[in-house]
Amino acid sequence: MPVGFAPNIDDIEQFDAGFFRISPVEAEWLDPQQRMMLETSWQALEDAGIDSDSLKGSRIGVYTGISNDEYRMLVVESGKPADAASCLYALSGTNLNGTSGRVAFVLGLMGPSKAIDAACASSLVAVHDAVTDLQEGRADITIVRGVQAILNGRVFELRSDAMMLSPDGQCKTFDASANGYVRGEGCGVVILKRLSEAESDGDRIRGVIRGSAVNHGGASTGLTVPHTPALEKMIETALAHAGINASEVDYLEAHGTGTGVGDPIELNAVGSVYGKGRSGEDPLLVGSVKTNIGHLESAAGIAGLIKAVLVMQRGVIPRHLHFESPTPAVDWSDLPLRVTSSMMDLPPRAGRPRVAGVNSFGISGTNAHLVVEEYCGMSNTRVKGAPQRVAIHLPESLGTPADTKRPVRPRGARILPLSGKSSAAVRDLAARYLLWMDEHAEEIATDGSGAFLADMAWTAGVGRSHFAFRSAIVFHDVASLQSQLQPLAESGGSPKSRAASKVAFAYTGQGSQWAGIG
Repeated sequence: MPVGFAPNIDDIEQFDAGFFRISPVEAEWLDPQQRMMLETSWQALEDAGIDSDSLKGSRIGVYTGISNDEYRMLVVESGKPADAASCLYALSGTNLNGTSGRVAFVLGLMGPSKAIDAACASSLVAVHDAVTDLQEGRADITIVRGVQAILNGRVFELRSDAMMLSPDGQCKTFDASANGYVRGEGCGVVILKRLSEAESDGDRIRGVIRGSAVNHGGASTGLTVPHTPALEKMIETALAHAGINASEVDYLEAHGTGTGVGDPIELNAVGSVYGKGRSGEDPLLVGSVKTNIGHLESAAGIAGLIKAVLVMQRGVIPRHLHFESPTPAVDWSDLPLRVTSSMMDLPPRAGRPRVAGVNSFGISGTNAHLVVEEYCGMSNTRVKGAPQRVAIHLPESLGTPADTKRPVRPRGARILPLSGKSSAAVRDLAARYLLWMDEHAEEIATDGSGAFLADMAWTAGVGRSHFAFRSAIVFHDVASLQSQLQPLAESGGSPKSRAASKVAFAYTGQGSQWAGIG
């Protein structure tokens, strides 16, 4: 399945055209964070092979970690809007709750819709809430997100004046030279389902959330300072929920903001819990994505979760940057921890899946922890996920025709449907399919059965929404597919908008049926 393929939504005209049912006036007052969540949620659903048009009226929950209202501050400071309609749009477009509510409205979802503000722990708390609602049956699928956009220079200035930020713009987590965090912006979305249902649906499963926990630091040294006993209790609760021993966890995606106060507190808490039953020869591997992309604040937790899942899935830990001299504020000789200051492979774990922990702390004292496990439940190398077999049954009145004694032949040709909101979007989609094929050239070449491209075509047909500007390619193999995608991607074959037509099937009878005719 082409990962992250979505219709072209890069320009305001497509908002105006009603792709998300947003008028030009409404779009003018829309917080960029809401736009980011609309687009990325759509892409995440497509990556999961879920046709968004099929979700209307379903119990799908939307959970957003968001803490930043800098766009609203800009709107208020601008002295606009002037009329009642614009005022309404300005309110709905800049409310934090609009990030979840708008996606639920656009897609017609009728499950829980929550915007969670727990400062830097917001998006990991959102994951915890979504997991709980899935376990208790309040939702069937959950769209869980975190978002952060830096829009107001004054807010940046306040953080700098408070000496929270690194003056040299480098996040030096766990290093002796750590001098503050680095603000980053972005968003991330994950789609969560109950494991048994994801397996039965043949979904591609990237990882399994085994346990989660959320708590508060209580009456600690200060509101903004993590509290070691609370962090230890939270990690222990998450491990107990997961049913996993601390010594079985292979990697920790730390909160690790790069501050001289917070980093040692986190390391000591982690070492106290995860160090049990662990020797210096088998240390817990620790890293923080903040050294690579900065601190995404309300989206930091979802960034850490995505990294941890990819580490489990690929077995490779990216380099934790700017770690030269370990902070002297902790006794490293007493902590069975190793900071992943170079890219490295996860050690193999014969007989069991690999496991990671994910930490997230908020400036107001909220803490969150997840335990994530590598998925090894069934063959998971296909584009779509586990193959689904469909039995062919003939009516008893037909007896057993001679043709049914032979196995059904593999399909000689397949159809790849392409669609978008404009001709340019279809051409762009064709170009991205070509790029996807280049990225997966080795897998396609070694797939003698043709199942890889078959799954791609199937997902494009049933796991995508289909729009008015359409094209389709009938292909037999990778060469015929590429040869037809190339001219479409470059400039030729501009698709026209067309209405859906009816399809009729005629069965003539008189014994001409054969297995698989339908």
